[in-house]
Amino acid sequence: MKSVKSNYSVILYALLAVIVLILHYVFELDVFSPWEKYLPFFKKLSLSLFFIFIILLIGKIIKKYIEIHANTEGDRYNLLRISSFISIILILIVVASFLFQNLYATAVSFGLISLILGFALQAPITSFIAWLYIVFRHPYKVGHRIQINGMRGDVEEINFLDTKMVECSGDYLQNDRKSGRTIFFPNSLILKEVVINYSGPQLPFIWNETALQIAYTSDLSFVKTCLIEASKRDFTTLYTEYRDDIPEQWKPEVYFRINTFAWLEAVISYPVEPQDTTGRRTRILQYALPLLNASPDKVQFPEGTSR
Repeated sequence: MKSVKSNYSVILYALLAVIVLILHYVFELDVFSPWEKYLPFFKKLSLSLFFIFIILLIGKIIKKYIEIHANTEGDRYNLLRISSFISIILILIVVASFLFQNLYATAVSFGLISLILGFALQAPITSFIAWLYIVFRHPYKVGHRIQINGMRGDVEEINFLDTKMVECSGDYLQNDRKSGRTIFFPNSLILKEVVINYSGPQLPFIWNETALQIAYTSDLSFVKTCLIEASKRDFTTLYTEYRDDIPEQWKPEVYFRINTFAWLEAVISYPVEPQDTTGRRTRILQYALPLLNASPDKVQFPEGTSR
């Protein structure tokens, strides 16, 4: 449906461009000589509309090409925004050329307007510059999970002045689930705050860990085997293409550390998609705990008054 509407828009802009161009030359006919006083205005208006429709037509064609050939959702979104921005700038230039007598007057007017706006709108201009930085430097893209200034969420939209993201965790949750709240922050924030992007070099995974308290007398080799088995089982269930062989960089690891409360901690470190940290932790525990509890002679957990 979206593709059909795009095709209709291309046809519509092309027809409108042809119509106003024909009108531009029709105004040369003698039949319009009684309105000779107004003809220069209408001819200039028709020519300006022609260029506007051509810009919109080319913009639609470029957008359609981007939607088909862009590799990722983030690249697609950024390229579409750049295309829209360039189209708006070109249309404004055409409108200014129509309003003023020559390009010199247009340039002077733009210069004066820019000077005034530069003082009056410093914050929005900074955010717009930050938008350019986001587009070309890619600190984050649409769909990425990021953390900035204590806020964490999934980027949903990057506008010229602000970024919209769906919050995860937040004030009411102790996990990485989406909270249902939306966060808007000015793009200028990225120029003065650290941005943590969960889409790192091991995309689509980050590393997470889950700890279990066990007694010092536990069979550490057995505990390690159970935790790794649980992690691998969940991983291969989700990603069946790795059922036979998990890539080396994504293999889970187990290490042990001393707990503050005099127990030993067995920690399983594993790869996980940023949106699935809570779910994967839960599934690993659901797999591992029955294995560990089935051998009380090898594994002892804190219980009763000995916690």
